[in-house]
Amino acid sequence: MRDSDSQNRMAPKKLLLLSVPAGAGHVRVAEAIRAYAVGQGEIEAMHLDAMAYAAPRLRAVYTELYIFLVRRAPGLWRHLYRITNDARPDGWLHRLRRRVEAHESRALVAEVAAMAPDIVVCTHFLPAELLSRQVAAGKLHCRIWVQVTDFDLHRMWLHPHVSGYFAPNEEVAFRMRAHGIPAAAIHVTGIPTMPAFSRLPERAECARALGLDPAHTTFLLMGGGAGLGGLSEVARRLLALAGDFQLIVLAGRNAAELAALRRLALDHPGRLSPQGYTDRVERLMACADLVITKPGGSTTAECLALGLPMIVHAAIPGQEECNANFLLEQGVALKALDLDTLEYRIRHLMDHPDHLAAMRASAKALGRPHAALRVLDTVLRQAESADANL
Repeated sequence: MRDSDSQNRMAPKKLLLLSVPAGAGHVRVAEAIRAYAVGQGEIEAMHLDAMAYAAPRLRAVYTELYIFLVRRAPGLWRHLYRITNDARPDGWLHRLRRRVEAHESRALVAEVAAMAPDIVVCTHFLPAELLSRQVAAGKLHCRIWVQVTDFDLHRMWLHPHVSGYFAPNEEVAFRMRAHGIPAAAIHVTGIPTMPAFSRLPERAECARALGLDPAHTTFLLMGGGAGLGGLSEVARRLLALAGDFQLIVLAGRNAAELAALRRLALDHPGRLSPQGYTDRVERLMACADLVITKPGGSTTAECLALGLPMIVHAAIPGQEECNANFLLEQGVALKALDLDTLEYRIRHLMDHPDHLAAMRASAKALGRPHAALRVLDTVLRQAESADANL
């Protein structure tokens, strides 16, 4: 073996993580993998926003238009989700889409080529498709992996010339095989979560920091990073219920809702803890017996990693509806369509603590807190195997 070959094999592998900020989940999953890679001498990890290198028009479609549709025209988004999933991969719709995306993403392709990574893990289908075509054309020489970030499989996640896929559950893995992906290329890891979700923080300490009693039943109402509208009204409705429980409400960056919640807290001392944006959401979850949340892939994976049951609401059509269905089937969540239903669910769980305990046990069994480590182990092991065969 030449000395240069030996040095190349001993050098840390360059891992590039590519995400798209179409919602927070894709970015958070990529960050989770990067966080586990930091400090490991055998790997050098970088995380890029693929849309930062896309033309403004394409960036607007995948970020601004997506968010507009799911908020203002969810029925249209549901229709688009189904059409793009059902359309033939070699049909005119996808051929046209690929042509436009390739043209508008030339800077991304050039940047990846210049970085010369050994391994690329994509947490969104767009960069995976673009780079798989570069591999097919012989213009990119690295291993491309795809991490699915919801408990659903849309066909736009599947591409030729991809080294492998990380599936969130066995059902998605089965559907991948049904679409012709070799079983050896599919790894059921779960959805990666940040290192903080691999160990449950101490409940008493976290509760007291919020001014709450750790011995009381506690519900966590989450509105996402932007803070869903109406959180204060939901909190008001729940606090009017009879029962010895406490409520944490995460308003995110919604300053108006946070102010309204703080005013409401004055009328319910010791029962309501309003919270703004935080990057330590695991400390809020540590206090909770139940989380009321949208069923995003990353958020629900975090709940499961900590063994937390859920009431899910306001699902985005398409992927989040499928997430909700999966959670309901597994017995780790209930669904609330409106405030009346939410009140009924909360009353039911307070009256039937055995049901809540069963949901918690199922959530703990379903959680995969070490998903990111399994992803890293897989990509490194296969990279080392490829090196050994050179």
